[in-house]
Amino acid sequence: MRLSDRNLETPIKSPPSNGELEAKKTVGRQGLASARVPYRRIIAEKPTAEKPTAEKPTAEKSIAENSIAESSVELPELAKTEAIGKKDISATPAALVPESPEPEGGFGPVLKNRNFLTLWSGQVFSQLADKVYLVLTIALIASQFDNSDQAISGWVSAITIAFTIPAVLFGSLAGALVDRWRKKPVLVISNLARGGLVLTLPFLLWASVGLEFGPMHLPLGFCLMLAVTFLVSTLTQFFAPAEQAAIPSIVDRQHLLAANSLYTTTMMASVIVGFAVGEPVLKFADSLLSGLGEGLGKEIVVGGSYCLAGLILLLLKIRETPKDSQAESPHVLEDIRDGLRYLGKNHRVRSAMSQLVILFCIFAALAVLAVRMAEIMPEIKADQFGLLLAASGAGMGVSAGIMGHFGASFSHRQLSLIGSIGMAVSLSGIALFGQHLWPVLFMIGVLGFFGAMVGVPMQTTIQAETPEDMRGKVFGLQNNAVNIALTLPLAIASIAEAFLGLRVVLLGLAIIAIAGGGLNWYISKKAVTEKPGVN
Repeated sequence: MRLSDRNLETPIKSPPSNGELEAKKTVGRQGLASARVPYRRIIAEKPTAEKPTAEKPTAEKSIAENSIAESSVELPELAKTEAIGKKDISATPAALVPESPEPEGGFGPVLKNRNFLTLWSGQVFSQLADKVYLVLTIALIASQFDNSDQAISGWVSAITIAFTIPAVLFGSLAGALVDRWRKKPVLVISNLARGGLVLTLPFLLWASVGLEFGPMHLPLGFCLMLAVTFLVSTLTQFFAPAEQAAIPSIVDRQHLLAANSLYTTTMMASVIVGFAVGEPVLKFADSLLSGLGEGLGKEIVVGGSYCLAGLILLLLKIRETPKDSQAESPHVLEDIRDGLRYLGKNHRVRSAMSQLVILFCIFAALAVLAVRMAEIMPEIKADQFGLLLAASGAGMGVSAGIMGHFGASFSHRQLSLIGSIGMAVSLSGIALFGQHLWPVLFMIGVLGFFGAMVGVPMQTTIQAETPEDMRGKVFGLQNNAVNIALTLPLAIASIAEAFLGLRVVLLGLAIIAIAGGGLNWYISKKAVTEKPGVN
């Protein structure tokens, strides 16, 4: 039945009151707007009160009002029809609906990131040069300053102290300054300057032959080598926090774990590989470059590695928030206090940093204890201790590969706890089979595997949770603590082994590992309870 026919059969009622008419208009307009049907034209074309005629306008007004009222009654049906239409659309076969691609996991996105590859390549050459530099200084001492009247350990201790003091004095200060500067120039200049200093060593030693310095009549060449070592270590304090702060700026947050699998493993492996292969590499360089001069190959390899790292890093592009040159910078000591306050408030970052310190302490102690283990093993000689350290490097590489692909499936606290337990078990196994080569090689490899399982997620936690304007300060403090952690065991581990025995020291390290993992688990779990969504 048409709308006009139905209204002709309906008796015309008296016009409604103004209040009722306005109420019906409101209901009708709301219903028509939500139903999206073309009834607005009825309202728009409705005669106004300024043109009243007799009977016909009243009838048309009643028709419009009845239509509006009817439309409001039929709105549920229209809404139902619209819902059915939406359901039909959602029921479209999946093949016809384009799916958003899932984000690629593992090392793929990181290795396709040209900026990260540039930074990582620079890190490899720079950190290997750092560790081989100490081997270089020992070789120079043995060839130029060692004599039968003095033990070489005194010379080596002086070099170690010169390399350690800048880490203690300037680590935090360098991190605070890095936050104020652009990262790329810091990375490039620190490497090129270190390379230049190392390459000057042959000339300095040649020019100071036969000269002495100070009331103790120390060889001037050795004093100059101490000064170069101090400067090289000082520049390293700027490079390390700048490098760590640059990673979150060039890698997306969801890929930080994979990036840190490569970064942390390279950092830890350089400690082991540098000491293990440093001497044979330098000897090979001397023989290979003997045409340039006697003994020059060592300095060219180490200095050239620094320079090559600097040249590689020239290709780096970092997304950095521009600093306001007009703003007045606070005192640098205030920046250091800001970093300490941040660590005091952020328990998870502080806990992760503490566990990294424990981790590096354990591996630095292992570098010392490996010499003793090689002495008591009948299968190898004492100077072949590098074979034992290389096993831990292999374990780290395997662990980094696995975590880069599958580590995102676990929380950082889970990986850290599993890694700490695995380290404790492997250290106990080394203590049990300390005189047998193959079981010890296997257990040291397992130690490296689980060590990376601790180091990678902890470094990722620090990077992910530290804001950009605090990264230099925090990483400066971390670099300070890690350098101390790498140095103290070199002096303490051998003394503890002499008094307590190898087995007791290894079991003590196992207890420290499990205690650090348990503490980090408790703090992380508490953070998740207080702040849901924290990894």
